[in-house]
Amino acid sequence: MENECMKPKYRRVLLKLSGEAMADGGEGILNFDFMGRICTQIKECSELGVQFGIVVGAGNIWRGRGGKCRNRSRSDAMGMLATVINSLALQDELEASGQKAVVLSAKQIPGVAEIYSRDLAVDYLERGYTVIIAGGTGNPFFSTDTAGLLRAAEIDADITFLAKNIDGVYTADPKKDSNAVRLKEVTYDYILKNDLKVIDLAAAGFGRENAQKVLLFGLQEPENIKSAVMGEDIGTVVY
Repeated sequence: MENECMKPKYRRVLLKLSGEAMADGGEGILNFDFMGRICTQIKECSELGVQFGIVVGAGNIWRGRGGKCRNRSRSDAMGMLATVINSLALQDELEASGQKAVVLSAKQIPGVAEIYSRDLAVDYLERGYTVIIAGGTGNPFFSTDTAGLLRAAEIDADITFLAKNIDGVYTADPKKDSNAVRLKEVTYDYILKNDLKVIDLAAAGFGRENAQKVLLFGLQEPENIKSAVMGEDIGTVVY
C-alpha cells in the first residue's frame, strides 16, 4: 500500500528557475554542482509520479531590459537565446541524474531543440520526460516569469513554482525590519496594488486573469523543490 506521507500534492508542475539560480555564485555563468542538486530533486519527484515542465531565465548571461543594446527587441532576442544555453545545460544535468529530458524552444533552432507546441510538451510529459521550455514567450517585452505562467496555463499545470533568491513575500523587507513576517498566502491584487517586485507585474496580471496558483519560494536549498511538491509549509502561495 502506498505510503500517504510520500504522496505528492501536485501531479504536474511548471517550475520557473531564474538564471541566477543556474550560476549560484559560481565563478562562471553556470554552476554545474548546484544544478546537479536541483536535478536530483527533480529526479526524485519524478519517481513519485510528478511531471515537470521547466522555464529557465537568463539573468546569469544576459538581461534584455538591462542590456546595453539600443534596440530593446534585439536585446530581448539575445536574452531568449541565452535561455536556450541554460536549458541545454539543465538538460545535460538532468540526463546525468538519470532523468529523461527534452528542450523545446519558442524560437526555431533546428538541430538544437524542437519547436515548442503545447501538444508536443504534454505528450513528452505523459511519457515521463522533464520538458524544458526555452526561448521565453518567443516575443520581446515579456519576462520569463510571464513565460512561466503562460506555459503553466498551456500545459494545464496544477501549480507554478517560482524558485527565486527570496523565500517568500513578507510584511516588510526582512533585511531592514526584524519584525517582518512571511505571508503564507497573498493575492495578485495585493502584489499589483503595492507594486511588489517579487513577481513581474505583467506575469502577476496574467496569473490573476487566469486564476493561476503560484508558490514562490527560495532556491538557496534545492531540497525546497521536493518540499514544495509534497505540500510542506514553505514560501508564499499567490492566487
